[in-house]
Amino acid sequence: MNIGEILLNLWNDSGFAAIIAGFTSQGGWQNLVMIAFGCVLLYLAIVKKFEPLLLCGIAFGCILTNLPGAGLYHQELWNNFMNAEHEAYHSYGAILRDGGLLDIFYIGVKTSLYPCLIFMGVGAMTDFGPLLSNPKSLLLGAAAQLGVFVAFFAAVAMGFTGGEASAIGSIGGADGPTAIFVTSQLAPHLLGAIAVAAYSYMALIPLIQPPIMKLMTTPQQRAIKMVQTREVSKAEKIIFPIVVTIFVALLLPDTAALIGCLMLGNLLKETGVTDRLSDTMQNALMNIVTILLSTAVGSTMVGSNFLTGQTLAIVLLGVGAFILSTAGGLLGGVVMCKLTKGKVNPLIGSAGVSAVPMAARVANVEGQKANPSNFLLMHAMGPNVAGVIGSAIAAGFLLSIFGA
Repeated sequence: MNIGEILLNLWNDSGFAAIIAGFTSQGGWQNLVMIAFGCVLLYLAIVKKFEPLLLCGIAFGCILTNLPGAGLYHQELWNNFMNAEHEAYHSYGAILRDGGLLDIFYIGVKTSLYPCLIFMGVGAMTDFGPLLSNPKSLLLGAAAQLGVFVAFFAAVAMGFTGGEASAIGSIGGADGPTAIFVTSQLAPHLLGAIAVAAYSYMALIPLIQPPIMKLMTTPQQRAIKMVQTREVSKAEKIIFPIVVTIFVALLLPDTAALIGCLMLGNLLKETGVTDRLSDTMQNALMNIVTILLSTAVGSTMVGSNFLTGQTLAIVLLGVGAFILSTAGGLLGGVVMCKLTKGKVNPLIGSAGVSAVPMAARVANVEGQKANPSNFLLMHAMGPNVAGVIGSAIAAGFLLSIFGA
């Protein structure tokens, strides 16, 4: 074989040749668009700091999966995996045998392992004290799930299936792991679009929520100072995750995995005798799983799947869900303010979306703008952590209806 043939074979085997060949058939331009989109996401993550811990991995996974010839992710394997006509692919052994690196990563998403482990770490970092000291916060966390169900019905009206609409509605909970958990079970082909939408809107909370707060509350309401909440005992903090796990799992068995992992992480944090385990969950485990989860989610952003009208509809429905969830929490806060004769600042209702602790911080900032001596952070953390539980319960409800 002469040097010319070697160079020709090298060119024919390259991704550049695949992209050029794709322009004469299909797919080449989609790969280039998605690689460029991945670079844009990296810019937003690194320069604009939009959820960088997750968006960097998602963006790089998007780039990797759209490199022709790399063989890192095979959408056709997963299509066959879910197709009843391909019985041979109804095991992860086929994925392990024929798949690439990102296919292996994605098994953790498909089995819901990664979202559950993320919830374990979230639980280990969460203090339910503010919620226990003010149990009424649970109502605000529930009110902030409004966008989930409105977006669900809107998606159904637009022609999405029940499972797809459930996945889209989950964006309104502002809880990335929950959205991924629901989508991986009910609409895995939408995972890339939903994950990007969910984490993008979470990163934009400081821009999205303040205008809604000002629209739905008066300056006098925003200036309300709330009294210090009672101190919660250690026994209460230990009993709480146990009771919640048993009650919620019995009520909605489909959410047992999420709630169980969340509360296990929190229990190990509060016991005082498992600090090493809690520290591992909060740091090493959380970091490792974040890398695998974000890269695997990015790998699903194959150009032929992502560049569709469905993606645009998901983005629009997602922002609508997020806005309505914020509005639902604020509406609950306004009602609670009136019922308590001005003892509750309605801004804390906006923290009912489960973006912990960013939504609580935004409520605190807006409260201080209205009254510099106002400190709402701990009060807002109650609805904030209630929103985490609320989004998991909403997910369990949808899974119980549309799950296999």
